[in-house]
Amino acid sequence: MSLNETNAWKMFGGWQRVYTHNSAATGTEMAFSLFLPPQAEQGPVPLVTYLSGLTCTWENVTTKGGFQGKAAELGLAILCPDTSPRGLDLPGEHESYDFGSGAGFYLNATQDPWAKHYRMEEYVTGELRSLASKYFPLDLNRHGIFGHSMGGHGALTLALKNPDLYRSVSAISPICAPMQCPWGERALTGYLGHDRDLWRNYDSCALIEDGKRVKEILVDQGLADQFLGGELKPELLEKASAGAGIQLNLRRHADYDHSYYFIASFMADHLNWHHERLRA
Repeated sequence: MSLNETNAWKMFGGWQRVYTHNSAATGTEMAFSLFLPPQAEQGPVPLVTYLSGLTCTWENVTTKGGFQGKAAELGLAILCPDTSPRGLDLPGEHESYDFGSGAGFYLNATQDPWAKHYRMEEYVTGELRSLASKYFPLDLNRHGIFGHSMGGHGALTLALKNPDLYRSVSAISPICAPMQCPWGERALTGYLGHDRDLWRNYDSCALIEDGKRVKEILVDQGLADQFLGGELKPELLEKASAGAGIQLNLRRHADYDHSYYFIASFMADHLNWHHERLRA
């Protein structure tokens, strides 16, 4: 499998690059961005994967997140995949912002017509991870994951299910209990069908209840977030974590909303969090 570099910019002594490739997992062309810090010129560096939210691509956080300076300082590579397959034009794929295009929910779909292509869990944890390590100086023994909103949901669920792959996990404004909110119910029904037992594999709180564990989690949540009560529900993650003995550092911030202004404000904190846990 080959990569096609579509853009590259020198930043903070490192390189911000963008690539496309043909994906076996999704059966489509996929794109991602990768920031390599200057330390990568001397050898493999720790990797942190960032998962974006609804409607986003790799580009949103790469241009608005402001992570490159701090990542260069800490010597972290930052990998930013897309949020869904592209270019399929499946029936109903583009009709809603919270399902289909731009809304892959980091799961492996089982329902037609989504099952063949909407395999974002396989893509992120398997194909993309292997591809990045093949072509770039990355130390996958020091790999963390975080994300925002739908991407926060993805980071939490993938870390809980794959503690052997991810040594650190954090989230910004995550969808904490997809089985109990409209965004999640729509996506899980469409991609997985009506068997709610299958849904539990893609719900952070349910995974914790079912015995999946990580040692600690950092979550930042704005209290002026318009989706806080109806869609995000961090109090449910707080309850599940407390019952399981997981160290959840849930930080609530007055006046912050759901936007990239919030993400950029706390990006450095999250990179510091991952650096502390990956540097050993």
